Amino acid sequence: MLSYIYLFDIALILLSTKVLGIVTKKFQMPQVVGALLAGLVLGPAVFNVITETDFIKQIAELGVIVIMFTAGLSTDINELKSTGKASFIIALCGVILPLIGGTAVAYIFNRGEFASIAGNELIENIFIGIILTATSVSITVETLKELGKLNSRTGNAILGAALIDDILGIIALTIVTSFNDASVSVILVLIKIILFFAVAGVSGYIFYKCFDKFVNRYESDMRRFVIAAFVFCLLLSFVAERFFGVADITGAFIAGLVLSNNKETSYINARFETLSYMLLSPIFFASIGLKVSLSKMSSGIILFTICIVGIGIITKIIGCGLGAKLCRFNNKEALQVGIGMVARGEVALVVANKGISMGIMNPVFLAPIIILVVVCAIATPIILKIVYKEKNI
Repeated sequence: MLSYIYLFDIALILLSTKVLGIVTKKFQMPQVVGALLAGLVLGPAVFNVITETDFIKQIAELGVIVIMFTAGLSTDINELKSTGKASFIIALCGVILPLIGGTAVAYIFNRGEFASIAGNELIENIFIGIILTATSVSITVETLKELGKLNSRTGNAILGAALIDDILGIIALTIVTSFNDASVSVILVLIKIILFFAVAGVSGYIFYKCFDKFVNRYESDMRRFVIAAFVFCLLLSFVAERFFGVADITGAFIAGLVLSNNKETSYINARFETLSYMLLSPIFFASIGLKVSLSKMSSGIILFTICIVGIGIITKIIGCGLGAKLCRFNNKEALQVGIGMVARGEVALVVANKGISMGIMNPVFLAPIIILVVVCAIATPIILKIVYKEKNI
């Protein structure tokens, strides 16, 4: 007999994520924090009202694909070109240092209850480092708007670096997930990755040209654009995972990137934002909270959490700050850039969830990653306001 309990589960998840999202927004935190808290409250961590069923997992996976697709759509390639060398250097330094720091912390703790499920400790350690590379600039953007500094020299540098940061993180994720199978040749993996990007580039170019003609011919019915774009996103995600061993979210991101400069991009993005905000994103972020059981947090996990939060914050500030100094920013500006890049959000959670689903990362690491995201979401706006208002640093 067909069970309809999933309807109640979805209703409860949507209601709780929106209510807690409003609460967190009142405290100038992103609504994603509210969705995470909803999952924690509803799941085994607190009330244990909802468990993560196969249905929720599949909807959450679709949510990840849509999130990364819209991230690609929102990436302004012209902005990347205009921000130039400074943003690239800041992003590169802001990826390398957290990657090294996160990998080192994971290496120290990767034994006993933290041991890799797949038995590949090196890949898991590097994967933890990759999670720390991700930057969520949405929190910083809201703070900079409030301070009237969004179009300042440091504001533009942060925005450009955050865009490049996401792309570098996706490339790193692609490489590491492709090495998940230890029996596969390194050369073969690299060839498959290069082939995927070549296939994605060619198919993306062809689709873009066809899509452009499609737009010019059927401009009266805008809904067709959205369907065509989503089909392309799903197909490229499938091809990436099935034939090249590349994460499906990489395919989704590239699909969005292909369409990011189309004249109908804003319309497509708006339609997907509605779908994502209404259904898919809340379920995805709540599903991450549902995976966490705080009662299982031993003293070792608590110590790891403290270390990963500390390293996650410090390495971003030093890495991006150093990159800014190399680009002739003064000490105060370098500190502003470093702190502006500290916030973590959707991408870090997407990568962590992907690592668990692929068996790369031990689920015991999830609670510390969630705590890192929440702490960074709270701390970044507060510290950023201080360093922008302080006259002498």
